[in-house]
Amino acid sequence: MTADDSFGRLDDDDYPAYTMGRAAAMLGTTQGFLRAIGEARLITPLRSEGGHRRYSRYQLRIAARARELVDQGTPIEAACRIIILEDQLEEAQRINAEYRRAAGSVNPSASA
Repeated sequence: MTADDSFGRLDDDDYPAYTMGRAAAMLGTTQGFLRAIGEARLITPLRSEGGHRRYSRYQLRIAARARELVDQGTPIEAACRIIILEDQLEEAQRINAEYRRAAGSVNPSASA
């Protein structure tokens, strides 16, 4: 990947553009916090060719949510589990809405 290719991907929410140090600074937290939420499997940073952790904007938003919960007194493991469950609930609600739309378009007279 050339520098031009990388620059074009900066708008990609999933592009791992941030080093651990930069990510920690942006979140106002420590690198240890990022390691801890990685160990709890809340986020899995990609690794550079040199083995360094790289974070995407999407992962930083998740980490920021974890930090918010921890700052409110929630233990880090519990905060990670809460976020995982919130994500699963959101996905289940999205799938249910799709099923309802599909069922309504297949049998529109059933709701009348």
